[in-house]
Formats: sequence, C-alpha cells, structure tokens
Amino acid sequence: MTLTREEYIFVLVLLVNLAVAVVYFLCGALFVVPWKARNRKEGQELLTDNRRTYLIRALVMILCPVVGPVFFFMVHLLYLTIFRFGVNLEDVVFAKDRVESQVKANEEQERNVIPVEEAIAVNDKKSMRMAMMNIIRGEMEGALSSIALALDAEDSETAHYAASVLSDKLNEFRMNVRKLQEKIQEEPGEQTEYEEELIDYMDNLLKQQIFTSLEQTGFVRVMAETAEQLYTKDASKLTGVRYEGVCMRLLEIEDYEEAQKWCMRLAEQYPDELCAYTCRLKLYFTIRNREAFFQTLDTLKKSDVVIDSETLEMIRVFS
Repeated sequence: MTLTREEYIFVLVLLVNLAVAVVYFLCGALFVVPWKARNRKEGQELLTDNRRTYLIRALVMILCPVVGPVFFFMVHLLYLTIFRFGVNLEDVVFAKDRVESQVKANEEQERNVIPVEEAIAVNDKKSMRMAMMNIIRGEMEGALSSIALALDAEDSETAHYAASVLSDKLNEFRMNVRKLQEKIQEEPGEQTEYEEELIDYMDNLLKQQIFTSLEQTGFVRVMAETAEQLYTKDASKLTGVRYEGVCMRLLEIEDYEEAQKWCMRLAEQYPDELCAYTCRLKLYFTIRNREAFFQTLDTLKKSDVVIDSETLEMIRVFS
C-alpha cells in the first residue's frame, strides 16, 4: 500500500510532533526539574514545574499536533520576554503609620445590620446578604462559625458567598498548619516559637467548630501533639490560655482521657488561675463525675481566685 504525498506529509508531521513531545518530557523530567530542585534555596517554597506538569504538557502536544507545541512555545516566549522581569518597588512605601484615617461611622448602616443567625431565622434575603457582605468586608477569622450557618440559607446567593469564603479560609488554614509543622521539624531543639504559633493559630479556628467531625478530630490531635512537644521542650511557654484551649478542644471531640491529662497539668502548673478550675469542672460535668465536680467546686469557692460572671452563675446553680 503506497501513501499519497499528502498522507506522507501528515504521517511525517505526526512523527515529528511525537518526537518533540517525547524530547520535551524527557528533558524536563530528567534535567530541568532536578536542576531547579538543586538550585532552590533552603527554606524557599518550590514553585517550579514538576514531572507531572511536563507529562501533561507532552500528552497535550501528542493529542493536539502542531498546535500544542506552538502554544507552549509561545507561552514560554512571552514569559521570557515580558513577565520574567521583576517590578521595581524602591520608590514605593507601604508604611501604614504615616497615614491616620478618621472614618465617620455609618450610623444608618449600623442600624440596619442584624446578625446572620437572625436573618436566617426569618429568611430575610436582603438582611442575609447585607450581613454576609459586612462580615466579608471585615475581620472574618472570628466569624467563620456565623458564615457556616449561612450554608443552610434558602437564598442561593447567600449560600454561595458563605461556601466561597469558607472554602478559601479552610484551605488557607490547612496550608498554614502544614507549613508550621514543617517549620517545627526544622527548628533547633530548644526553640519553641513555631509550636506556640501553631497552637494559638489552630485554637482560634478550631474553637469555632466549622470542620467536619472527622477533620476536626484530626486537627485537634495535631494541636494536642504540638502542645505535648512544647510541654516537653519548655512547659513554661504553655500559658493558662493555651492549656485551656487544648483542654476544651479535646473535650469537644470527647477524648476525655487526654482532656483530663491536660486539665491536671494545668491545675499543677497554674493552681491560682480560674481556668485551672473551670476546665476541670467542665470535664467532670461532661463525664458525670459528681464527686470530683463538687470537690473542685468547693475548692474554688474557698480559694482566692477571682471568679467571672459565668463561673459565679454556675456556683449559684450548684450550691
């Protein structure tokens, strides 16, 4: 069977295209990726292409003859000629302390703002959207639990806002936890900076309980393990607030044995702080240890610890 001239050229183009794709993949996977990995500075995040990227591009070249290789060549050419050069920011100053803005309160807007919970309860679309936009424009770290409530809103636009914000924040949280864990592994033996940072960062989000039960449990375990490392290195860096955060998160996932261990450590290290008593009271109440609960409550009443209104109300109820 003889090929016509057009068929011969077509087959030749396919073979050349295949050869280009194979050579591109081999050069990238065997030479470029290892070279960039070796030249990466220590601690610098690897943002270059990996072997999978080169494989996907090679497959695109094979499936799209001529067009694929030309496309990737043009993109690389644009990168080399236009987008490779950095921006000169020598004359740009970002100091925030040079400008002090005085913004007048928007009283009309404040009067019309209601909590997300109330807006969902009355199914007021306008109020829900207004509340969501105010949260998104402001500080969201402490309001994620309210945003999570909006996922069940009947208004699809409000639910979309909530899902988008939560997805971004939770992915950011997962990535930051992973980075801090890597820094903990790389830090010197006596250094505790990253353990402290990770415990505070995780507690701020985990106490809002916006993850699924399985993922919440996993992150609380990570938080408790990090606290254990900090306790081993330097227990003095575990403040009463950090102890309380670990105890409460463990109590929420019903790990009562671990929670009791940390409650005892808190009571031993900070016997004159209120959290040393409240953590044990919450634990004993949850596991229905009546004797230990009232013994701790009686000890608290006889101590010189300053009691807040919530604890005072609890004493009145159970006295």
